[in-house]
Parts: sequence; C-alpha cells; structure tokens
Amino acid sequence: MILTGRAALAAAAAAIAVAIFGTPLAVLACGIVLAALVVADLTLAASPRRVTATRSGDAKVRLGETGTISLAIANLGRRRLRAQVRDGWRPSAGAAPARSFTSVPAGLSVTLTTTLTPARRGDVTAGYVTLRSLGPLGLAGRQRNLTAPWTVRVLPPFLSRKHLPAKLSRLRELDGQYRSLIRGQGSEFDSLRPYVLGDDVRSIDWRSSARRGDVLVRTWRPERNRRVLIVLDTGRGSAGRIGGITRLDASMDAALLLAALAVQAGDHVDLIAADRRIRAMVTGEGRNTVLAAITSELALLEPELTEPDLTLVTATALSIARQRCLVVLMTDLNPASIEHGLLPNLRSLTGRHHVLIAAVADPRLAEMAAGRGSVAAIFDAAAAIRAQGARAEVSALLKRHNVDVVDATPQELPPALADAYLTMKAAGRL
Repeated sequence: MILTGRAALAAAAAAIAVAIFGTPLAVLACGIVLAALVVADLTLAASPRRVTATRSGDAKVRLGETGTISLAIANLGRRRLRAQVRDGWRPSAGAAPARSFTSVPAGLSVTLTTTLTPARRGDVTAGYVTLRSLGPLGLAGRQRNLTAPWTVRVLPPFLSRKHLPAKLSRLRELDGQYRSLIRGQGSEFDSLRPYVLGDDVRSIDWRSSARRGDVLVRTWRPERNRRVLIVLDTGRGSAGRIGGITRLDASMDAALLLAALAVQAGDHVDLIAADRRIRAMVTGEGRNTVLAAITSELALLEPELTEPDLTLVTATALSIARQRCLVVLMTDLNPASIEHGLLPNLRSLTGRHHVLIAAVADPRLAEMAAGRGSVAAIFDAAAAIRAQGARAEVSALLKRHNVDVVDATPQELPPALADAYLTMKAAGRL
C-alpha cells in the first residue's frame, strides 16, 4: 500500500479540524473518516497484478541522437486503472519523461512513449516498470514492479560521415564516373578508346591499334574486390583522452569513415579489435551488411588498461588475410610499444601486406610547444617538443620499414586516413 500527497493534505485538514474543535470526539471522528476514505480508495483501486507491460521501439540508437521506446500498459482486470507509471532506465540512458499518469479502462491498453538520449556507448538494458495503481480519490494505491525486457544498443556517433560525400566524389573521379571524365589511374584494365591530343603515349595499345586501323589507348580504373583489414588497438594507450574523447573513440570514428569509403569503392572490409585478447572480430560480411556489423561491434568496445599483445594481433591478422591486402593498424605512436611490441612482428606483416598505421595526435602538444609566456610554459614547451620529436622519430622508423603513417588530431584523422586510402587506390598499391 502507498499513500499519496492527497492523503497528506487530507490529514493536514483533519489536524486543523481537531485544532478548532479540540475534543477527543473530533479526533476520533476525523481519524475514522480519514481511515475509511483511505481503505475505500485502496479497495477501489485496480489490482496491479492484473496489469502487464511490454516494450517495443528502437533497438539501436547512435550516440547523441534520440530513440523512441513504446511502453504498452494492458489492464486485464475489471476496474479502471488509474496509475502513475515510471519507465525505469539507468541515468546514462537519458530517459524522458521520468513519470507518466495514465487511465486505462478495463480490458483495454494504452501506449506510453519514452525518449532516450544516451550519453554512453554500449548496450542499455531497461529496468522495471514501476506501476502505482491509485483509487478514484487519489489518496492511496498499490504499487508493483513489472518486467518488460528491452535492450538498446548505443552505436558510435560516426561524426566523420560529414566527410563521406567529398571522399566519394573523389572516388568517382578516380573511377572515371565524374562529369569531367577524368580517367582512373589504377591497375585494372577498363576499356579502349581513340587517342586524343594530350593522352600519355605509353597508354597506346599498339596491337589493337594495328588491328583496328586507328590509334587506341588503354584506360584504367582503380582496383576493385581488394581487401582492407582494420585493426584497432584497445590497449591502455587507447584510453587516453584527447579533446574530451578517448583515443579509441577517435580511432573508431576514422575506422567507420574508411570502412564506408572502402565498401563504396568495391573492396571487402574486415575488422579486428584486440589488446591481450581479441575483443571483436568482423570477417566475411557482405558489402551490404559489413558497415552495420562493424558499427554494432564497435559499440561494445572499451579501452583495457593492459599492454596490447601485438604478437597476437599480428598472428590473427595473418590468419585472416591470407592474400595481399591493406592492413590499417590504429594504435598509438608510443616509442616503447612500437619498438618492443610492433617492430619484431612487422616484417611478417609487411612481407605479405601493405601496412598503414593511423595514430591519434594530441593538439595540445602544438599549443604547449608554442608557449613562452612564463617559466612553467617554457618547461611545458620543452616537454611538448620532446614528445613531438619522439613521435617523428617513430614515424621515420616505421617508414624505413615500408609502413605508411597517418598521425593527425581526432578531427583531422578520419579525412586524412580516407585520403591516404584513396591515394593508394589511385596508385594501384592495394
């Protein structure tokens, strides 16, 4: 049994009456009347045991966007249900409204709407639906928790998708589909066409020209049906926060843009996320489903405060990619981790695949390196310059091992990585 605010107001009114009359009979009368009203209200309230609740609605929501959950309340009893309903979600789900009031005739149902604006990635599981069935006077009622299982997966926000139209436009130029009729410069033969002034004479197909009695040139297009393997380092380096987000979140945003672009380019995309063990793996998905599969797996990833096992990562990548492909390793350019963890395993990767390392740079380093306003700022600048020099040395070391490096800030990394992929595509290096 629960008592409402109206019951408190009625008790206050009874107390005033007792104070006015001040007789034991008045106290007894007010008490009996108040108790009778509460009991009658409680008796006339619909039984919450004859009420069911079910949820439906969005099962996936992007971080920062709003999803809608429908809560159906069915009254299976014989009395009208007058109830306060609380749709229980954890605070990070951003559920609104917190409580609703509904009136459901006997044998019918109503649907309440809850909007979710999640603040964190991952699976958000719904809690109990708390139902308070009130009597006609609203003085008292009965309360019960109802189960209505529902889970919403909060996906990464994919903020870098704003860059996708521009990258697709460049891809169409490379593929020879743009209005300017720029021919692709890849390594797959496309077609023959008559020679025009300005064409590279090295593109002339002499045999076909002799056969057709005209000068014909070969045209090319970027390779298709190639493979891109994205490897996400979820070790302790990915837990560092830059600009309010972790390195892992910034890497995921760049990985999603690269995956979306590669799928549109006709390539196959796979994903591995690992530290001391494999945290997520997406392989063998079709082009129509791979982006959704990758996004769903990324939603559950969190940084692990352990040193990554790059030997395990390398072995897993080699077992998945048996033919030559582009391996994009998204990790931190930490000198110790690179020299002692990656370099011993790098030759086995570069011997079979083209390797590109994408790292998230801290824009604060450039700001600190320019500071000279005080003694403390000078010391900060010296530390920042030393850190920048160490990253530059690691990048130069990797390039000597035939590894391409993209080192950019969280906002610049997604388009820079996409540009690096398109450059390789145009040069026929995949």
